[in-house]
Amino acid sequence: MEEYSVFDIIGPVMVGPSSSHTAGAARIGRIARNILGSEPNKVQILLHGSFAATYKGHGTDRALVGGILGMEPHDPSIREALRIAWKKGIELVIQTGSLGDVHPNTARISLESASGERVEVVGTSVGGGLVKIIQIDGFTLEMSGEYTTLVAVYDDRPGMVATVSGVLAQYQVNIAFMRVSRRSSDRKTLMVVETDQSIPTEAVHLIEDSIELDRVKVIAKSAI
Repeated sequence: MEEYSVFDIIGPVMVGPSSSHTAGAARIGRIARNILGSEPNKVQILLHGSFAATYKGHGTDRALVGGILGMEPHDPSIREALRIAWKKGIELVIQTGSLGDVHPNTARISLESASGERVEVVGTSVGGGLVKIIQIDGFTLEMSGEYTTLVAVYDDRPGMVATVSGVLAQYQVNIAFMRVSRRSSDRKTLMVVETDQSIPTEAVHLIEDSIELDRVKVIAKSAI
């Protein structure tokens, strides 16, 4: 007999009207912001499939932007997210189009910070407020946002997985999931490590000192 949690039955605490199109969208935007590591000053959003067809009625655009501004799915300010973004002077472009053979509740978010750092994230809302990040900067992956997550980009070479795993073990951080994605165009590798515990700053610094990284971010467990 299949078991369900209370969350599965009643859904997330959120601003309505839809757990998929509103709460899930807010979580995708919030995760994208956390991957960038700061509030962006330029935002481009491409809405795909059902997101593209119904975003005005369901407030998907406002939810995505609210998440990008750091709002949680239950924050009533999500309703005013577009106005807040414009008031902050954020350059905001929202378009509809096709992202190919992906889930209909999918959006591509491109962010740029004032310092020039950029990130492109493709995320899917799978229902009940749950999401999957399926692409970061052209790397294919699967990330839920349900765990503390370390994201690292580096030149592909042996020993990297063992080094990161060893440092986390040293700090008694248990790995729930680890995925590695390679980009053949430039031999770069993306490592995504989801952990059961928070990752101490000292552990991140030790990883940075042990291996040469293009980028490393630790993303705290997302609010449900």
